Amino acid sequence: MDAIQKNILKEVADLDALPVGAYNIRSNGATSARNTTANIDIVTKEDKPGIDIIIKPGTVHESVHIPVVVSQAGLKDMVYNDFYVGEGSDVVIVAGCGIHNCGDADSAHDGIHTFYVGKNAKLRYIEKHYGEGEEGTRGKRLMNPTTVVHLEEGAQMIMETSQIAGIDDTTRVTTADLAAGAKLDIHESIMTTGEQNAVSNFTADLNGEDCSCNIVSRAVARDKSRQHFTSRLNGNNVCSGHSECDSIMMDQAYVLATPELAASCTDASLIHEAAIGKIAGEQLMKLMTLGLTEQEAEEQIISGFLR
Repeated sequence: MDAIQKNILKEVADLDALPVGAYNIRSNGATSARNTTANIDIVTKEDKPGIDIIIKPGTVHESVHIPVVVSQAGLKDMVYNDFYVGEGSDVVIVAGCGIHNCGDADSAHDGIHTFYVGKNAKLRYIEKHYGEGEEGTRGKRLMNPTTVVHLEEGAQMIMETSQIAGIDDTTRVTTADLAAGAKLDIHESIMTTGEQNAVSNFTADLNGEDCSCNIVSRAVARDKSRQHFTSRLNGNNVCSGHSECDSIMMDQAYVLATPELAASCTDASLIHEAAIGKIAGEQLMKLMTLGLTEQEAEEQIISGFLR
């Protein structure tokens, strides 16, 4: 990898070197490095681009890193990655994609990640998206991740996604179905600037008795950027669901939040919250009295909000 690719890898996966454990690093449409362990296998798909990540039942205290780096202008990359998390496992998967585009043609990465999380398994999934490039170039950085989650009985998944800089257009789609006693926690952080557009769609089918889903989105829209957040919780059994979208608007940005609830069981407990506002003046004043400039105070507030 060259210096640009290494910098992107640091941004999306916090890696300065090859990680310990299982990993698959994809660079400009091809695998550049891979490692497996006794409990985690990574297999290249034969019918389409992508990989199968197979985690044996009972695997604990192990991780998988699967970052993607795009630094070739005009490249349109597409992958289909399937994750099979064995019964009783407790693992961490670190994904993420970074695009560096300094050309006049658009660069894009679309990833469809499907998770099959076995009975009583626990999974923490971390996904970061990042873009960069020189000012004045016309090529856009496009990213459209799709995440499909199947949680078996008693399975638990924490999903942490973030997009903080450099992506011009994105449509982020997440769907999930939960069996009895399953738990899904989703935490999204997103910031748009310039004339960027971001769409986030979440849909969860709470099918099993006593399953639960919690979706929390923190978003900041600056300049003339646009954001649209949609979440839909379908309560189909005795279950609990919560959806929350908090957004900070700045400059001439536009934000639309459309939380939806649907219940087909009288014992489904579903709640949604949505708030759109600006940075409070008293917050700025308090930080400025501590010696920060107005711009520094704004950045501190935004950083804390998105954390």
